[in-house]
Amino acid sequence: MDVIGGKWKVLILWALNEKTCRFGELRRAVPGVTEKVLSSHLKELEDDGIVHREVYAEVPPRVEYSLTPLGLSLNAALEPLGAWGRDHIYRSAEEPGAETAAESGVEAAAEPVAGPGSR
Repeated sequence: MDVIGGKWKVLILWALNEKTCRFGELRRAVPGVTEKVLSSHLKELEDDGIVHREVYAEVPPRVEYSLTPLGLSLNAALEPLGAWGRDHIYRSAEEPGAETAAESGVEAAAEPVAGPGSR
């Protein structure tokens, strides 16, 4: 749970599942995350062997982030969780009298729960 704990790590993983990204691209792909938090989470994911950081010897320097094979397998393990979230969040939003996230005291995400390949 430490590997994926936190509000943003799963969203970072799903963004990287789509494609290799530079820092700014990731920041746009995960709306609401601050530079400090994104940088910190990327470092933690790199230390855990989930994310690969590639630094290119260019001027200006270019850094790209991608998933390692371990990160890809983690995303595959998280896919059923994303499917469950999509099914239950959308279903409860469509049901008459269903509580909204705000009414239930649950903090709403910037985007609906999604998984790899759901874009």
